[in-house]
Amino acid sequence: MSNLGIGGIGLHVIVAIFFAVHAVRTHQNMYWLLLLFLFPGLGSIVYFFAVYLPSLRDSRGARAASRAIKQIVDPNRAVREAREAFDRAPTVDHRMRLGAALLEVGNAAEALEHYQAAANGPFASDPALLEGLARAQVATGRHADAQATLEKLFAAHPQARDQAEPALLYARALSALDAPGTRDAFERSLTCASDAAPRCLYADWLSRQGDAADRERAKSLYSEIVHDARHWPRHAREHNREWLQRAQVALGQ
Repeated sequence: MSNLGIGGIGLHVIVAIFFAVHAVRTHQNMYWLLLLFLFPGLGSIVYFFAVYLPSLRDSRGARAASRAIKQIVDPNRAVREAREAFDRAPTVDHRMRLGAALLEVGNAAEALEHYQAAANGPFASDPALLEGLARAQVATGRHADAQATLEKLFAAHPQARDQAEPALLYARALSALDAPGTRDAFERSLTCASDAAPRCLYADWLSRQGDAADRERAKSLYSEIVHDARHWPRHAREHNREWLQRAQVALGQ
């Protein structure tokens, strides 16, 4: 038998073993192991299309990649579809969906118009609506309005104070206004943080303060981001890229 034939058979077996390990780890039916070992070539092809490929599509990384590809190929698709839905039925839900889509593509001014219109209706205390309105207000530099919106949100829904997005929005609004309570707002945002943004933005604010202890705390927060980034999975590194780069620049790396 030629070396090419031996290599071909060996490759089939290696691929079958790879898929067998995947089957065991993902708790697939045992008949897949039988198929892979009795018919390594054909079994691997069937397993790839029936089990392995769908599992990749369902993974968090695959979903993120899919969203990124859609954003590159058709960046305005979400806005277009949301606008069409709103034109067909101008409900508050559709208006909020359009506002969120507009924010994602950087059209904060139009997003603000939609959120403001929705906030004047019977759903004025809806938490998703108030959070979206605050996001649009921060994005357009209306930080005092954002502070008032978020305080309305916290009064109606106290649990929102301990949610990552509203807590950070509130700290950002106070920071931009140099308002009392900025430090406490950032400290609270750290306790419910879902990414590196609160640490980086808090460090930015601390570094602008005159106290040496604040500047030292800022340096510590930047260093934490850089240190933690060594252990982030790929999707976390992509998500936090801006904050990592800002921390590295601040530390002179």
